[in-house]
Amino acid sequence: MKRSIAFLIIVVLTLGVIMAGCGGGNNSNQDAAAPDPETNATPEPSTEETEEDEKDSEVSGEATSLVFWTFQELHKQFLDDAVLTWNENNPDRPIELVTEVYSYDEMHNKLLISLQSGVGAPDLADIEISKFANYLKGSTPSLVPLNDYIGSDIEYCVEARFDNYAKDGKYYGIDYHVGATVMYYNTEILDEAGIDPNDIVTWDDFVEAGKEVVTKTGIPMTTVEITDQWTLYPLISQIGSDFFDSDGNIIIDNEDNIRVLQFLYDMVHEHEIAIPTPGGFHHAEEYYAFMNNKGAAALSMPLWYMGRFVEYMPDLEGKIAILPLPVWEEGGFRSAGMGGTGTVVTTQSEHQELAAEFLTYSKVSREGAIKTWTMLGFDPLRWDVWDAPEMSEDNVYTDYFGKEIFDMLLEIKDEIHPTNVPELFPAAVDIIKKDVSFKSIREQSLTPAEALKEAAEEVARQQ
Repeated sequence: MKRSIAFLIIVVLTLGVIMAGCGGGNNSNQDAAAPDPETNATPEPSTEETEEDEKDSEVSGEATSLVFWTFQELHKQFLDDAVLTWNENNPDRPIELVTEVYSYDEMHNKLLISLQSGVGAPDLADIEISKFANYLKGSTPSLVPLNDYIGSDIEYCVEARFDNYAKDGKYYGIDYHVGATVMYYNTEILDEAGIDPNDIVTWDDFVEAGKEVVTKTGIPMTTVEITDQWTLYPLISQIGSDFFDSDGNIIIDNEDNIRVLQFLYDMVHEHEIAIPTPGGFHHAEEYYAFMNNKGAAALSMPLWYMGRFVEYMPDLEGKIAILPLPVWEEGGFRSAGMGGTGTVVTTQSEHQELAAEFLTYSKVSREGAIKTWTMLGFDPLRWDVWDAPEMSEDNVYTDYFGKEIFDMLLEIKDEIHPTNVPELFPAAVDIIKKDVSFKSIREQSLTPAEALKEAAEEVARQQ
């Protein structure tokens, strides 16, 4: 009864927000149309329990029902599987997970309204990283700190990925993956140009190799996104910078960031070894077709992008080598952790302890970490499973890319900076995606320094 009343309240509140025209505007429309960057999927809403779920609930009796909201069907499947193993290992505390899958924008708006109103929130929910800061506002977030539940397992994880969902030293979310940014090299093109990708150590090496590729094959070395952040932001993190400092101050237009954007500009317009990404970003259908037809020799994207190759670029199977990013200087960081979705436990849950223990079990335990790879194709948070036998067993990813993926990741696991995600982070990302690379690289209407300065001023106006 309480949940029914709460749901009715949420419906009324949600309709009120929509009628008033608040809570999103153009950004809301953009989010609603955009696919989840890690899976490229826009799931349809599915908010009702199935008859089978209801039957199981009636039969189990002793199982504790937990409600989970997500915007991604694959995340539902992952946690459904985790419930099975949890119940096997914890027969005295079985769980029934009732998952409600919404569209991206609908779920985030509904969750925010629920937490702000104090009623109707689920036990567990997914929050995409670019939205997470919206849920940490105020002195006491309506989310459960997870430090005590993660415990000593943090020693075996890439800690920077927990920092993304932290406030005042408390972890409020647990990601599905590290999201290590790597370089995908087309070895067929590089062989034609006489280039060994293992010899590319620095970004200067990358430029010189690109000149050889263009001269000998006529194919560009790489592509630069102009309507998304996946080219720019990883390189900014890799150089040791960010959009904000650790205190939340805007540093979008600092010297390091200007250096990165100028480098991308120079690759396109001075060295002529790169082109703007067909379709504008690396999830465009035009881009998939372009790359599948030997469009470019290299691509920098997070490891979760492997799924795009497998699904949309089948002709490149066996031709893509995954290696660390070139460094800015010798000894520099060779990767950056990008993207992500943090799963949270809300303070409205009547079973906070059970929900938090289940959440950490599903992602931070050895078993859960391994299944992050075997079920989702993601790089698990726990680096101590990266050399487990299960990680090299045959699957669609090892068939496509080979079995040395995690050997390489073990080399760079300590070379990932945490990203700073303050309250203005969502606004900053929107502005970066909309304006910065487009105006400086595509239109050339602003210099890289001017484009970043304009972005910093726009973000500041939203304070």
